[in-house]
Amino acid sequence: MIKDAVVLVVDDERDHADGMAEALQKCCAKAIPVYTGRDALEIIRAQDIDVVVTDLKLGGDIDGLEILQEARKLGRTEVILITAYATIDTCKDAIRHGAYDYLVKPINIDQLRSLVEQAARQVVRVKRTSAQGRADDEDFRFDGVRGNSPETTGIFEVLRRVAPTNISVLIEGESGTGKELLARAIHDNSNRWNKRFVPINCAGFTETLLESELFGHVKGSFTGAAGDRKGLFEIADKGTLFLDEIGDMPLNMQAKLLRVIEDGVVIPVGGNKPVIVDVRIISATNHDLTNLVEEKKFRQDLYFRIKGVSVSVPPLRQRREDIPLLADFFLKEAVCETGSKVASFTDAAANILASYEWPGNIRQLRNVIRTMVVMSDRDKLDVQDLPPEISCVRQLPGGSISLTTGQAKSASDMPLNEIERQAIIDTLAKTGNNREKAAKLLGIGERTLYRKIKEYNL
Repeated sequence: MIKDAVVLVVDDERDHADGMAEALQKCCAKAIPVYTGRDALEIIRAQDIDVVVTDLKLGGDIDGLEILQEARKLGRTEVILITAYATIDTCKDAIRHGAYDYLVKPINIDQLRSLVEQAARQVVRVKRTSAQGRADDEDFRFDGVRGNSPETTGIFEVLRRVAPTNISVLIEGESGTGKELLARAIHDNSNRWNKRFVPINCAGFTETLLESELFGHVKGSFTGAAGDRKGLFEIADKGTLFLDEIGDMPLNMQAKLLRVIEDGVVIPVGGNKPVIVDVRIISATNHDLTNLVEEKKFRQDLYFRIKGVSVSVPPLRQRREDIPLLADFFLKEAVCETGSKVASFTDAAANILASYEWPGNIRQLRNVIRTMVVMSDRDKLDVQDLPPEISCVRQLPGGSISLTTGQAKSASDMPLNEIERQAIIDTLAKTGNNREKAAKLLGIGERTLYRKIKEYNL
């Protein structure tokens, strides 16, 4: 969410304009719908608009291209064009003349939100930099990358130094620690900020498909290749390519990737015409690449090529000072998305959140708080709003374990089956003895729950 952004939505079909504005209201401070090009120009001239989303063809004597020209002429405003035709030449010309991007009808709302957020983030960053003469720490604290622990502030310091350069970056850390968000922070604070940030999960493709995704292919190069297709290297030209889970890339593909990174030349699958690209590489992995190199599962030359600068992101359990700040951020985010009236956490709930191990890291914390906000009808999130796996058993200083019932025992005096029994009791109570819901919350099958209920005589 870009809390400072103001977006102008222009479409001569009122329902479309109102619908897009309503959808965008969730990711920006204000979205203003207008229905004519003339009204759009008046607002652009009178107000400070960060992003304009406009239909290319508008009823009247002013179209989307004129709005683009005026917006770019007046100040630091990004423009996203909408067209009914995927191959229209004027849209491609508009990109070359300053449009941030264009979308094809029917509009995918998630894609629209993502594109507007990217565009708004660039505008807000430039305005802050212009006002302050530098990019401040807050530029690196967005969408869950927040924190004030020594570990996190150290990462921000590295990002400030690395972002303006073209050096490759390797981000290492457990799943859910926010590696992609850090990669976006690097891109957004770089000289490539107004070009594309293109992510790809290298573990999600076979070798053949990954080669096609990265380098593109020509028509007929393999079964199903019905036409020429650009690869992500070409799409990310002058921008940033984020190679997530690079440690899972097949060895043969690693060799091809190394050649492209070193030469800056891509040859599509089945083709023979080289394409010159200028792409910054940011990689991420949850593996120890040095171990993979020793085991001959990752090329040493590629490792040194992608590791221009490395950033290691500690798991959340090793930087507990960040949890309150992250929790408050995710609470506000969830409240904004859902319209909930939840305002804060009770001290008891906040203490439990801060002491939990968070095996799923930031991603798990965000999902837990979203669920709590959706399910709660109170002004403050309390202990009973916490999921059973967090609230039923929690570690306290001194090695004791506390149950939500208020009981307390030494960990050495409490057998595992008693902990399990208490978790089942609390979950059944929370769900009103709905065994199906209880099983889902506990992460076990219904048959397993029935067996445990019988075993513990509940």
